[in-house]
Amino acid sequence: MQELAEITSDPDAFERLYREHVEAVQRFVTRRVDDPYLAADLTADVFVAVIESAGSYRRSRGEPVAWLYGIARNVVAGEQRRERKELRMAARIRGRELVDDDDLATLYELIDCETAGRELHRELNQLPVGERAVLELVALDGLSVSEAAQALGIGAVAARVRLHRARRRLRSRLDLFDLGTSDLPEVTT
Repeated sequence: MQELAEITSDPDAFERLYREHVEAVQRFVTRRVDDPYLAADLTADVFVAVIESAGSYRRSRGEPVAWLYGIARNVVAGEQRRERKELRMAARIRGRELVDDDDLATLYELIDCETAGRELHRELNQLPVGERAVLELVALDGLSVSEAAQALGIGAVAARVRLHRARRRLRSRLDLFDLGTSDLPEVTT
């Protein structure tokens, strides 16, 4: 990645950065949101934040790709906080909407089919925030443990410990629910 400070004043430098990393940022975002329009907006927001904060980047604090993922993580987290707040507000003012019998039958069927996925998601959410963040960056986003550490602003040893704990907790919790752990990705450090 070229010098990040250049992107604030050189459109060609920004274009190179964007072209080099847009697909990775899109993958990161789309694993966390399911609305394509929102994913496109958040991807754009990540690169706006990159431009705004490029002058403050210091190579001594980590690799540029880890810094980019850190920005992406912050943008997505901000959107998730906003969305949760919006949902809480909407729930306060909305009553139950009418659902017919066919809709209910379809919903019950979908709910039954997605039981394991919901349980896995609940278990991931039960992990301490720091452990879950490292696990997501390594297992889902394909960062190395060192890159994940840089993205989170922690040391590599702390990241390895968090990853080990997260995987151990998740495996033990999934075994309790007989969801199996054979699909959990193996992580190399």
